[in-house]
Amino acid sequence: VDHGKTSLLDYIRKSKITESESGGITQHIGAYKVKTNNGEIAFLDTPGHAAFTSMRARGAQVTDIVILVVSADDGVMPQTKEAIEHSKAAGVPMIVAINKIDKENADQEKVKNDLAANDVVPEDWGGDTIFVPISALTGEGVDNLLDSVVLQAEILELKANDQGPATGIVIESSLDKGKGPIATILIQNGVLNQKDFILVGQTFGRVRALFNEFGKPIKSAGPSTPVVITGLSATPNVGDQLISTDDEKKVKDIASSRERKQKEIEMQSKQKNFSIESFGDASNNKKIINYLIKTDVQGSCEAIISSLQSIENPDVGLDIVYSGVGGITESDINLAVSAGAHVIGFNVRADSKAKKLIESHEIPLKYFSIIYDLIDNVKYDLSGELEPEIKEEIIGVATVKDVFRSSKLGAIAGSIVSEGTIQKDQPIRVLRDNTVIYEGELESLRRFKEDVKEVKSGTECGIGVKDYNDIKAGDQIEVYKRTEIKRSV
Repeated sequence: VDHGKTSLLDYIRKSKITESESGGITQHIGAYKVKTNNGEIAFLDTPGHAAFTSMRARGAQVTDIVILVVSADDGVMPQTKEAIEHSKAAGVPMIVAINKIDKENADQEKVKNDLAANDVVPEDWGGDTIFVPISALTGEGVDNLLDSVVLQAEILELKANDQGPATGIVIESSLDKGKGPIATILIQNGVLNQKDFILVGQTFGRVRALFNEFGKPIKSAGPSTPVVITGLSATPNVGDQLISTDDEKKVKDIASSRERKQKEIEMQSKQKNFSIESFGDASNNKKIINYLIKTDVQGSCEAIISSLQSIENPDVGLDIVYSGVGGITESDINLAVSAGAHVIGFNVRADSKAKKLIESHEIPLKYFSIIYDLIDNVKYDLSGELEPEIKEEIIGVATVKDVFRSSKLGAIAGSIVSEGTIQKDQPIRVLRDNTVIYEGELESLRRFKEDVKEVKSGTECGIGVKDYNDIKAGDQIEVYKRTEIKRSV
C-alpha cells in the first residue's frame, strides 16, 4: 500500500531509494542512519505489503519508536492494522505521520477517527499518541516529525552502552558471489570492530569487512548503527542475535551446539510428518504441487514462504521441498527433478549448468521480482489442479398423459410441458412419485408428427426416451442443463 514511507525517508536522506525498488514497493527491510539537526536517528524502513507481516513483526521488535505512516487520502488499511498490532505486541511507542496532506482528497479527521477506532488516540483527543501531518513530497511537517522522535526518545530516556562487546540483530542476509555470506546488522549495544569474532544464531565467523548503508567501508560501528558485515560461515536468519567476542573457540563451540539442536528439532519434525503421511487418512486425495524457491535475501524468502503456507484449500495444496538464498544451481534442479517440483527464482537466476538441466528435464521455472505477482501465480497454478464445479439447472418438466407404442421408436410418451422448456439435446431424468427411476437422454421430441428441437411450457408433445420403454402415465420427465464452473484458490 503506497502510504509513502520510503518517499518520506527519501526526503529526509535527500536520495532516491524507491526508484530502484520493483514496482515502487519496498521489498526488503532497509536500514539507514540519518543526520538531523537534533543528532543522528537510525531508520528501519519495513515493507508495507501484506506478505511482509513476519518481517514487520521483527521490525517492531528491534525498534525503540515506531513511525506509522498513514496516507491522508487512503486512510487505515489492513496492513496498517497489522503494524499497530506488532507495535503493541512489542510494547513499542508509536508516532503517527499522516502523509500526503498536500493532496486534494486528503482527510486528516477520517484518519484520526479510523485510528482511534483501533485504540490509537491522538494527543489532542486526550490520547497518548503524537500525530504529525506531513507531506513527503513537499517536506511540510517533516522537521516537526523528527523533533517529535527526539522528544519521545528523551521522555523514554533511551540509552545504550557504547563500550565493550557488541550485540545486535540481523535485519537482512544474503549470499554474494564474491564476498560469500553477508548480513545487515543493527548494532544495539557496544562496539563492533573489524576482525572481531562473532556468533550470529547458528553461524559464526570473524568480521572481515564492515560497510555502512552506502556501501563504504568502516572500521567500527556503535549503537543504533546499521552495518553490512562479511566473514560469516553461512547466511544467518533474519532476527538472529549477534554477539561479538575475542574468544574464537567459544564462538565455534556455541555455534556447533546450536546447529546440533536445530538438526535434532528438524529430525523430530520430519519423523512426525512421516508418521502422519504413512498412517493418515487414505481417503484424502488432496493434490499437492511441490515448489523449490530461491531468493536474493533471507527476509524475502521467509515472507514468501509464510504467504504461500497461508494458502488453504481442501482439495489442493503446496509443499515447499526446499528454499534458500542465492542463484539457482545444478543441485537445486536435481532436487526439483527428483521431487517433481516447480522452480521459482525471486530476484535470482539459474546458472548455465542449471539451465541445461531445466531444458532437458522440462522443469517449470519462473522468475519474479514482485512478491504478490509470485503469490498470484502460485494461486493460479493451484487453481488449475482443481476439478471444475458442475452446476445443474432444471430447464423444463413434462408430465406424461398417455403412452403410445411405435414399431419404429418403441414407447412414445404423450406429454404436456408443465414448466420451462423441453430441449432435445440436454440430459433427462424420469421421475415416478417424485423419485428418480431413470437417467438418460431423449431419442425423439415430436410435435404433430414433426421432429422439433424444443417445446415450450403449456404445449403438448411426444417424447421418446432413449433405451427406456417402461414409461407410464403420470411419470414426469425432467430436462436439465449441466454447466462447468472453474474453481480458484
